[in-house]
Amino acid sequence: QVQLVESGGGLVQAGGSLRLSCVASGRTFSTYTMGWFRQAPGKEREFVAAISRDGSSTNYADSVRDRFTISRDNAENTVYLEMNSLKPEDTAVYYCAAKNGLLLTATRYNYWGQGTRVTVSS
Repeated sequence: QVQLVESGGGLVQAGGSLRLSCVASGRTFSTYTMGWFRQAPGKEREFVAAISRDGSSTNYADSVRDRFTISRDNAENTVYLEMNSLKPEDTAVYYCAAKNGLLLTATRYNYWGQGTRVTVSS
């Protein structure tokens, strides 16, 4: 079992930056593949990014590649999402998630946080 708590959301102007954090409970954080997802108002939840257990591999949705960076600090049980050049269409609730599997894909995540809201104004 792992519990996930996100933070760092807020209101930012288009073109600005935010860094989201997700802290995990427990001693086994380094055994989980971690991901970030988002859900915009009226839309389904979508995959944003994923990172391997040791942080050496990452995967991004096309919509955020080259603007967002996922990273992790296993010593601090934390995964980050650095978001740059934000656009109004990035407005959403952002969730971090953990899974036991190795694939950096959008599926089969076992644990989810409660989310943090990001609003990008035009």
